[in-house]
Amino acid sequence: MRPRSLAFRLLPPLVGWCAVVAAALQAASPLRTLLVVAFLLAGPGAAVVRVCAPALRRYRASEHDGFARDSDLLEQLVLTLFLSVSAAVVCATALLATGAFSGLRVLMLLAAATTLAACCPGLTGRAPAARASSPPKKGTVT
Repeated sequence: MRPRSLAFRLLPPLVGWCAVVAAALQAASPLRTLLVVAFLLAGPGAAVVRVCAPALRRYRASEHDGFARDSDLLEQLVLTLFLSVSAAVVCATALLATGAFSGLRVLMLLAAATTLAACCPGLTGRAPAARASSPPKKGTVT
């Protein structure tokens, strides 16, 4: 594994654990706010998208004037954002349901989940199934 690849892989958990440590700062601290918001909006989703990226690359958009590159990047960005927010909502809801909710616990649970996702290998997606090149013959039942 290349050092650059390892750095990108470990960046989301590192930011998550830095956000947990930053929770000890004053409530109005800009550093605390920046770290926590950055992690909650991108950390867990970035780790999960990295795991799923090889499978997502198998279903690329058709090449046309750089559209595939831009659409894949946009797809990963949107997936990162929505997966992160979804993970935060699920963790907060689970902690609320058990009566153990606190902001620090949500951060710790998400940082642990992000660390686990960063340690997972990438998924290998199956090749897309081939489609029929011609319409079915008359009289056949599908």
